[in-house]
Amino acid sequence: MRDTLVLNASFEPLSTVTLNRAVVLVLQDKAVVEQAHPELRMRGAEVDIPAPRVIRLCRYVRVPFRRQAPWSRRGVLVRDRHRCAYCGRRATTVDHVVPRAQGGRDSWLNTVASCAEDNHRKADRTPEQAGMPLLRQPFEPTPADAMLLSLGHDGFEALPEWLAQPAA
Repeated sequence: MRDTLVLNASFEPLSTVTLNRAVVLVLQDKAVVEQAHPELRMRGAEVDIPAPRVIRLCRYVRVPFRRQAPWSRRGVLVRDRHRCAYCGRRATTVDHVVPRAQGGRDSWLNTVASCAEDNHRKADRTPEQAGMPLLRQPFEPTPADAMLLSLGHDGFEALPEWLAQPAA
């Protein structure tokens, strides 16, 4: 079972919590369900509520500002939707655009998802040196984007349009 997205009272994504924790927050009137799983319900002796996918806190929680989303291999794969940046097939590994052997670092802008074949074929060369152009350029997701992307396939793509679009 996937985690539940927690929104601040102002609809900003804050974090994810387990389904059980989300239900507790709703039952304690600390949060309201904004989106529920279509066919899943949580039942108890005196309780029958839809299983929450997205909840919103009733009171605003002040959160320290975070400038950058932390880099991770899993984050790069999720950002690139597990698609190889060179051929578009399923990606299982992460490739450095500027290889570590040439001074490249682990960063959002220097890493892309890659299939094992293309990663091996490119080796310790840049895409230009290997004759392997990138299908799309790497980008640095905002902390909120990284959290939404971490919800996976039935997270970011299935969220309501008011949540999946950047604020104006």
